[in-house]
Amino acid sequence: MPRKRKLLAQLSALQNSTSFPQIDAAKQLNTTPGADSSPKSSKYFVVEKKNSPQLQEDFFNQPCVSLAKSFLGQILVRKLPDGRELWGRIVETEAYLGGEDEASHSKGGKQTQRNAAMFMKPGTLYVYQIYGIYFCMNVSSQGEGAAVLLRSLEPLQGLDAMRELRRASRKAPTRLLKDWQLCNGPSKLCQAFGIDKAFDQRDLTQDAAIWMVPGQDPPGEQDVVTTTRIGIGNRGEWAQKPLRFYLRGNRFVSVVDKKMEREMAARGHSPGS
Repeated sequence: MPRKRKLLAQLSALQNSTSFPQIDAAKQLNTTPGADSSPKSSKYFVVEKKNSPQLQEDFFNQPCVSLAKSFLGQILVRKLPDGRELWGRIVETEAYLGGEDEASHSKGGKQTQRNAAMFMKPGTLYVYQIYGIYFCMNVSSQGEGAAVLLRSLEPLQGLDAMRELRRASRKAPTRLLKDWQLCNGPSKLCQAFGIDKAFDQRDLTQDAAIWMVPGQDPPGEQDVVTTTRIGIGNRGEWAQKPLRFYLRGNRFVSVVDKKMEREMAARGHSPGS
C-alpha cells in the first residue's frame, strides 16, 4: 500500500468524523478561538476535550535539537471554528538554540514582548510575523529561549480547506495549488492552517484548536537529512550550523540539500533501510 494511503488509513482510526463541508476561508481566517489568561505559563487554556491521542508535555520537554528531530513524522492538527480538522505530517524543522545562537530571536538571552513564548514551558507556540505579512510557527523546547521552527508539512486531511485558506491569504492572482505546494514552507503552512499572531503563546498540550498526535511510522536516522538552516543571513558560524532536519525523499520539504543527500548515499545510508 502506498505510504500516503497507509497514513490516511491509520489516521482514520484515530478520528470519529471525517466529513468536510464547504469552507468560507476569509471568515475562518478572521475568527479567533476562545482564550483566557493564565498566570502560570500561557494565556490560553483548554475549553473542550479532544478524542484523538495527543502528544503530552513530556514529549516537548527535551533539548531543542532532539525535539526538532523528534517532530519529524509527528502530526499537527488544527481544529477550525466550525469543527473541521486539518491534519499535516511534519517533514521539516529547524532548531534555534536560545542565547548562544546568533540566528535566534532570543540571542543573548534577551526576552521581549515579541519572543516571550520562547521562554515559556516546552510545547508553547511562538508565532511571529515576517515582512509585515506572513507568519511563522515555532514550538518552545528545553533551554532558555530555545524553540523549533516548523518549516514544512505533508498535508493529510482537509486539503480543500487548506487551499481556500491559502487563497484567502495570497495577494497574487489565484491558481489551484498542488498538494506539495500547500505547506512546503513556514509561512505557507501557517496560511494553510489558518495560523496567525492570535496563536502566539498557546500551549500545544492544552489548546482546543491546535495540538499534535503521534505519527505511525517514526523515521530512522537514515531517513533524516541534517543540514544548514534557511534564510538566516549573515550570522557567521551559526549560518553553517547543521540545525535543519528533514525527511529524506519527501516531496513536501521546502528546500532539498542534494549535496548532503549524495554524501549520505555514499556512506550507504539508504532511506528506510
